[in-house]
Amino acid sequence: MSQPALSVRSLDLTDPATFIENDIHEFWRDVRARRPVYWHEATDRRPGFWVVSRYADVQSLYHTAALTSARGNVLDVVLRGDDSAGGSMLAVTDGPRHRSLRNLMFSAFTPRVLGEVVEKVRKRTDELVSAVLERDTFDFAAEVAEQIPMNTICDLLSIPVTDRGDLLQWNKMALSSGHADSSELDALSARNEIVLYFMELAQERRDKPGDDVISMLATSEVEGRLLTIEEVAVNCYSLILGGDETSRISAICAVLALIENPDQWHALRTGEVSFESAVEEVIRWATPGIHLARTAVEDFEIRGEKVRSGDIVTLWNISANNDESVFDQPRRFLLSRSPNRHLSFGHGPHYCLGAYLGRGELRALLSALVERVARMELRGTPRPIYSNFLTGYESLPVHFESR
Repeated sequence: MSQPALSVRSLDLTDPATFIENDIHEFWRDVRARRPVYWHEATDRRPGFWVVSRYADVQSLYHTAALTSARGNVLDVVLRGDDSAGGSMLAVTDGPRHRSLRNLMFSAFTPRVLGEVVEKVRKRTDELVSAVLERDTFDFAAEVAEQIPMNTICDLLSIPVTDRGDLLQWNKMALSSGHADSSELDALSARNEIVLYFMELAQERRDKPGDDVISMLATSEVEGRLLTIEEVAVNCYSLILGGDETSRISAICAVLALIENPDQWHALRTGEVSFESAVEEVIRWATPGIHLARTAVEDFEIRGEKVRSGDIVTLWNISANNDESVFDQPRRFLLSRSPNRHLSFGHGPHYCLGAYLGRGELRALLSALVERVARMELRGTPRPIYSNFLTGYESLPVHFESR
């Protein structure tokens, strides 16, 4: 399986510190140019895996039946072995089971159903932004960005307000950390806490159903049988994880990018660019979920490299979304960028269920900023998160001047 050495500097993509201590975009530029598909050698603790970096290849592999998600879809998980939620959680199922489960869950995420939810998001975001105006310095991550997606998905699931703080803290630990020395045990413990919480809530909703997504999952049949309590719980976990992390990180990255690119902030405030276009560029620029992992279920070839059944294959959205062959000047933050066919929400059968809601949350934020804020200023050093799956910041000290 060993391949010739890379002609570019190799980095350990299993180590979260790699993404903080290096110019990761320079690394991916070199990889795309010189070795767009390569074998990442095993480390002391983890097996090796394939790395796919170009847009066309990543997009193509999102569709292929030669790869499965059932063993896991995050590098840390799949390198340790099979995902315990494989075949139960939407994100780690394939084929007919995936389609049946997705059809059930999609019914709660259509634009028609989410219309009222998105209106609540708009009002909540406007209130949050208004509350921090003219304060000397505040942490945008903690006081605005964290409050929007978690409360939105919790509204959908009818989660008691008193429980939301704990869920947010567990969620922030599940796939990332604010500290370089955080352990895998911390992340595993956080994931277990979330699943155990939802198992208890799922049983309550099965016994006394309400008008919420958990009740719908707990009382609906898929392929002729009720979902088990464990299956309901892991799918709620998936909704919380996907609904909070990516939207929160995108919001933080949006504000930082607008501060660092005043010409784009001016273009947004004066209406030179549409909110729809701006939302897509923020999502491409941020690319919160930087990779997805798959496992080969048959032999196949890509760019002359022979992938064997059983090999782990990683698709790097962070590289695909900055592929020069698709995006002109990709490291330029350009809100008017068009076309903008980024892969931040994935592609094909596993396209993100919450894409409409995520776009709605980001549009609400940009609208509130334009309406309420005249000037934004960075008041300290943003603190990055440590993860090899998520990229962004956990703290952003800023000042907002009222319009």
